[in-house]
Order: sequence, then C-alpha cells, then structure tokens
Amino acid sequence: MCLKLVEERGDNAIGLDLRNAEFEVDLSDADAVATFVEKIEAQYGHVDGVIANAGTQANSPLDLKVNYFGARNSVTSFLPLLQKSDNARVVVTASAASLQPTDTKLVQLLLDDKQEEALEYGQALADRGGMAGYANYSASKRAIATWVRRVAPTQDFAGAGIGINAVGPGVVATPMTTELLSTDEGRDMAFGAMPAPYNGAQRPEDIADVLVFLVSGMNRSMTGQVIYVDGGFDSISRGEDIWHAPKSMDQATQE
Repeated sequence: MCLKLVEERGDNAIGLDLRNAEFEVDLSDADAVATFVEKIEAQYGHVDGVIANAGTQANSPLDLKVNYFGARNSVTSFLPLLQKSDNARVVVTASAASLQPTDTKLVQLLLDDKQEEALEYGQALADRGGMAGYANYSASKRAIATWVRRVAPTQDFAGAGIGINAVGPGVVATPMTTELLSTDEGRDMAFGAMPAPYNGAQRPEDIADVLVFLVSGMNRSMTGQVIYVDGGFDSISRGEDIWHAPKSMDQATQE
C-alpha cells in the first residue's frame, strides 16, 4: 500500500520483502540487505526515502531479528545512499506495543547491540510462553522506537540532512486480525490490551498515509518523533501529562 501511495505521488518506489515483492530479500540478514543496497546504488546512485515497514509478531526471537535488528540494519545500510540525497527522510514502523510493559533487560540488550545474547534471552522468554514470550515483540518495538529517537539528532542523520521518525500503530484490521476482531470475546481481548476509543481498529491505509507523509516533502522539520496512530491508546496508557510536571520559570531561574 505504501508503494502505491509513493508512486501516486510521482516518485519511484522499490519494494523489498521476504516474499511477494519486486525484490525478495531477507531483511533479517544484514549481508543480504547490504548486497541489495549495492545494486540500488549502481542503478540509482542515491535514495530519497526509506520506509522500514517489515515486521513480525511471533512472540519469539524472530521478532528481535526482524523488528529491531532487521529494521535498524536496513536503515543503516541505506545511509550512504540517503546521505547523497538533497532531502532524505526515513520512517520505521514501531508499534503502540512499545508503550506496554515489557522486559527491560531485553530492550537494553538490543540497544547495546548484543545480538547473540538478546536472541538467547529472547528464546528463554519464548520457552516460558504467555506474556514472557510476548516480550520479544513488545521489547523489539520499544527498542526500535528508542533507537529512532536516539539517532535522530546525530551527525549521521540530522547532521546529514536526514529526518527519521517512527509510526506506532495500535490494533489494525488486517487478515491476521480478522478472526480475532470478528467476535465479542476477541474484540474485548484486543481492545482490553490496547483500547482505541477513536474509531476502533485502524485500517492499513490509515497507517500507510502517515508513513508516506513522513517521507514526503510535506515533512520539513519533524525528526525523532514516534507518531502513535492508535485510536487513543497512547493518551490512555501514558496519561495527559507526558512532560513530567515541568518546572515553573521561578524554579528554573533559581537553578
């Protein structure tokens, strides 16, 4: 869907995925992605935008490989081509699950780039099942959202004129969730974990519109943002005051 929107805007779009894409690439394989980037450079010279939208929810280390390492490695592999653009932008699909409780040790292992240790620990969580296994997914999404905010103001990104943001979908109506959302019990389960008081489950096009906007010329200044397209779950989960009671001017002056 993102490819179609990009092409309707008059830009060239190149699709990469494990299956059913213009170019079939295992995005969890950093070497395979690097090889593909070399082909893109030879053909196009540079790229103006990257939408890192691949993801899994297997509640296993596969989520770590694709959602965190795969997304991060895809973006960094394209950095040399993005840096050749006059106005480059990147967007990564995170998730509203990044707001849910998760295993903070696993998040830190990901951010510290301890891949083997993270995968081993993630497998131990998966073996326990239930919410422990789910932490593979939620931790991968919190880590990639954190990474986006971490790198956005750096010399490699902002310093090179590259904006990078993330989108955090909530409950999305897709073929994967059709059965879940078709019953009262399933809807109660989905929206009990991730309420969406504004319009309920999002449509795929609701997410695609925001992804494409963030890599378009209409986005001139936004970087380091995580935009939650979640029907209101962010407001519910984090509350109305995300600024942690900012100090008054008097307090700031005294310091």
